[in-house]
Amino acid sequence: MNNMDDVVRLVAEDDRKDFDFANRGFIATRKDPKIMREDGRTAFDLSSYGFLEKGAAPESANPSLWRQAQILTKHGLFKVAERIYQVRGFDVSTVSFIDAGAGWIVVDPLTTVEVARAALDLVREHVACKPVLAVIYSHSHVDHYGGVGGITNAADVAAGKVRVIAPEGFLEHAVSENIIAGPAMMRRARFQFGITLPRSAEGEMTSGLGPCPSLGSISLIAPTDLITHTGQEITVGDMTLVFQLTPGTEAPAEMNFYLPSMRAVFMAENANLTMHNLLPARGALVRDAKAWADYLTESIRLFGDKSEVMFAAHGIPRFGQGEIVAFLSSHRDAYKFLHDQTVRLMNSGLTSTEIAEVLELPQVLAKQWFNRGYYGTMSHNSKAIYQRYLGWYDANPANLNPLPPEPAAKKYVAVMGGAGKVMAEAESAVKAGELRWAATLLNHLVFADEHNMAARNLLADVYTRMGFEAEAGTWRNIYLTGAQELRDGPVQLPPGGFNPDVLAATTTAMVLDFAAVRVNPEKAAAQSFKINIELADRGERHLLTVGNGVLVHEEGVSDPKADLSLGMKRPDLLMSLFLGLPLAPRIESGDVTAKGDVALYAALVEMIEPLSLNFPIVTP
Repeated sequence: MNNMDDVVRLVAEDDRKDFDFANRGFIATRKDPKIMREDGRTAFDLSSYGFLEKGAAPESANPSLWRQAQILTKHGLFKVAERIYQVRGFDVSTVSFIDAGAGWIVVDPLTTVEVARAALDLVREHVACKPVLAVIYSHSHVDHYGGVGGITNAADVAAGKVRVIAPEGFLEHAVSENIIAGPAMMRRARFQFGITLPRSAEGEMTSGLGPCPSLGSISLIAPTDLITHTGQEITVGDMTLVFQLTPGTEAPAEMNFYLPSMRAVFMAENANLTMHNLLPARGALVRDAKAWADYLTESIRLFGDKSEVMFAAHGIPRFGQGEIVAFLSSHRDAYKFLHDQTVRLMNSGLTSTEIAEVLELPQVLAKQWFNRGYYGTMSHNSKAIYQRYLGWYDANPANLNPLPPEPAAKKYVAVMGGAGKVMAEAESAVKAGELRWAATLLNHLVFADEHNMAARNLLADVYTRMGFEAEAGTWRNIYLTGAQELRDGPVQLPPGGFNPDVLAATTTAMVLDFAAVRVNPEKAAAQSFKINIELADRGERHLLTVGNGVLVHEEGVSDPKADLSLGMKRPDLLMSLFLGLPLAPRIESGDVTAKGDVALYAALVEMIEPLSLNFPIVTP
């Protein structure tokens, strides 16, 4: 149901049930809509989505996405059920508060410290000023742990006053998922979330999963309690929780849980108000649609006939045993259909783009709002499934070693008769409403000559129209960010630094892996040496070998014949390796010991390229 007339009709026939669920139990919201950072900047402005309250969707927004955004941006404190509360609309995710008698269990403390603290303050103001007994991370994505520093602190956790509960593998995946490809993911995330767009009816209006992520301070406290198997029980205060592990679904480490005394189930990010993505537009490892569907089947079997309330890490709760089972079953069937039919068509010889063009959910599933593609889409997800099984190559020899975009574009433009001819064809396509074809033609023109402003401006106009029509919040943000960059170039954001909490949790091996993927091969090719590094504060030994254009790291190893041996603390390693601070003053002070050719360490540092977070995407 992608025809705009069908979407308009669907919205007109909405039974408003989701709006009822979104408003149910509302208690209060913040008096001051702006949640501020210590540096005076805004972490999140609750009033910034106020334009969504102005009735029906304008021409600049898909009516279905407008409806979704209205639900997702309802902000404040809500009573979900007896002893269960949520703060929603303060971030892309939700934070839940469970009254455990003597104190609070806090579930998924949002992305940043500032919004998490604001949420806790709201609960203490309007419900009960109790201590925090435990924090639960449902999975390993930053919008579900990054605000923990606004809920508790490392000292209280170390003293045993607060437990931190997470699925097995949480810390490894929380730290590692965005390390190696972090710079590219951060650049692409600007497109997915519309981070540089104005928040308006003509700009960013949620990602389709939740509001835009908050822009504050990220924190991380390591878990004290790991959930290792389904059926595991933990009691906090007077509240018992029964867990279901769901690894490899929406996150590599993820879990749901059930509250028997409340007849309530928490579905983490495995059941949402939208079809989720199997491969985020920002990039990640492809998720397993089959495992996702199978774990939802298990959830229904474990909790379906016992639950009267369902709440989750995004979106809104659902109420009533029949409603919950119907929701989970339909959501499960959407992922199952997506997986099975993609594989069927793949095995019939269709390529990923061909599958994406023809695959649609059956109407019995597609008409459910929570199965629609506001965040993930059938098109994107079917391509992800194809990639998971077969990779990027479609078996056509013409696509085995194609030309890169820039030289290919120049040849396409030349063979089509030159820039003037291509521009005329693109203008005709725009007039005919063939926006996808117009975008293809104009993209070739831009990559053939990035200074062709007429092509850039027309392509920006095409992307804007495509963004306004898109039902997926992610697609809208991607198109509108592309248009923004064609007109004005990439917004020059400052380089990102390592968050201290995340850095503390990052193993030295991961740090050195990150250094290795930034080595300039031309500088490294002329070098061949070995360096022993002993980190006294961590009791670690590391052997670094440079040769053949690569940096190889071995943990727990040293070489008596190494060209240089260094003794230092890990901060010395980090500051010198990534910030280029010289070791000589530290050696002179005796804080760093050195035996061998110290110049080799300077050569190593010189090989590591600086981060670039503003590289072009929509231009060559």
